[in-house]
Amino acid sequence: MNPRLSGLQPYPFQRLAELTRPVSPPPDKPLIRLSIGEPQHAAPRIVLEEITAQLQTLSSYPTTLGLPALREAAAAWANRRYRLERMPLDPQRHVLPVSGTREALFSIVQAVIDPAESGQAVVILPNPFYQIYEGAVLLAGAEPYFLNTVAESGYRMDFGSVPDAVWARTRMVFVCSPGNPTGAVMAPAQYRRLIELAHRHDFLIVSDECYSEIYFDEQRPPAGILQVAHDMGVRDYRHCLAFQSLSKRSNLPGLRSGIVAGDGEVLKCYLEYRTYHGCSVSSLAQAASICAWRDEEHVQANRDLYRAKFDAVLEILRPVLDVERPQAGFYLWPRTPQDDETFTRGLYAHENVLVLPGSYLSRTAEGINPGHQRVRIALVAPIEQCVTAAQRIRHHVESGCPTGTAP
Repeated sequence: MNPRLSGLQPYPFQRLAELTRPVSPPPDKPLIRLSIGEPQHAAPRIVLEEITAQLQTLSSYPTTLGLPALREAAAAWANRRYRLERMPLDPQRHVLPVSGTREALFSIVQAVIDPAESGQAVVILPNPFYQIYEGAVLLAGAEPYFLNTVAESGYRMDFGSVPDAVWARTRMVFVCSPGNPTGAVMAPAQYRRLIELAHRHDFLIVSDECYSEIYFDEQRPPAGILQVAHDMGVRDYRHCLAFQSLSKRSNLPGLRSGIVAGDGEVLKCYLEYRTYHGCSVSSLAQAASICAWRDEEHVQANRDLYRAKFDAVLEILRPVLDVERPQAGFYLWPRTPQDDETFTRGLYAHENVLVLPGSYLSRTAEGINPGHQRVRIALVAPIEQCVTAAQRIRHHVESGCPTGTAP
C-alpha cells in the first residue's frame, strides 16, 4: 500500500462515531443530526423533472469534457454572478464539469504537485478546514502549512504571517469562502493580496466557493476569486481556480455535480489528467445540472429557508451560547462551556442531538487548535427540527452540560 496512507488522520465523522458509540441517547427524543453539512431541503422540481426525462442517456458513456450546453450554462451563470463582462469565461477554455467538488478538490492537488518535489512542496490551508484538503496534500507528498482562522482575525487567513521561506516553497493555497465551518467571507482586498502573491511566487490558488449562494444580504453576495481577478485584469484568470457545486446551491448533494473554472492553461492540463482519472459526470446529471445553473428562483427560495432557520435558532441560543449569524453558509460555530468532545457526547447522551466537535476539523498550529471548545452545528434539517434541536441544546446548557458516558 502507499505508505503515505499512514499519514492520514481518521475522518471527522469516523471520530464522531467512535466518540458516541458507548452512549445510549434518550429513546423518547428522536435523533436530530446537525453534524454533517448535507442539505435536506427539497431538490428543485425542474431538476427532478429533467432527470426523469433524461433517463435514456444512461445508455451512453459521458465525455470528460462534458456537454457543451453544460459548460455554456455554468459559464453564463458565473459571468452573470460575478459580473465578468470585460473578460467573460470561455466555456471551451475556462470551465470543466466535475463529479462533485470533493473529488475535484482532491484530484487537482495530485495533478499539480510535482512528485520530484516530494517533501519540499508546501500547500497552505486554512485551519479549521475541509478535511479533503489535508488528505490530498499528504497523498501528493506535499507539506501542509496551516493558517489559523480565529475570532481575532475575523476567521480569515492572515497571509502576512507567512514567512518568505514558506512562500518560496508554496505550490498551492487553499481558501474557502464562505468558510467551512466559520461562515467568514474573504474580502476583495484579501483576494487581491493573494493573487499578487500567487503571481510573485508562482503558485495556484484553489478557491472553494461551494457555499457562495447561501448568504443573507441580497444586496451583497460574497465576492469570488474570479470576480476579483477579472477586476484586476488578470489575463486568462492565471493562477486562479474557483470550485463551485450544486450540492449546497441547489440542494443536490446526491447528483455529484460541480464545476472548476479559471486558469485556462491549468484546466487544459487538468482535463488530460481527468481523462485518465475516469470521473466524468453522467449525461443524466449533466442535463439536470444545465437546468439548475440556468435557474435562480430555487436558489433564492433556498436562501429564504436558511434565513428563517437562523432567525428562529439564534433567538433560542443567544441567551446561553456565544453564537452569531455567520456572514454566509449554513453553519453555526459557537464556543462551548466545556471542551468540545465532552459537550458533543453529553448533548447526544441527554438530548439526542448530534453536532461535530470543532477540534475534529482543525490541527494544532502555532500552539493552538482553533476548533477546541467549539462545535459545528449544521442547520440543514427542516426548520421544525432545527428549532427543536436548538431548544434541546439550550436545555442542555441551562442544565449545566451534564456529561455522557465516557468512552
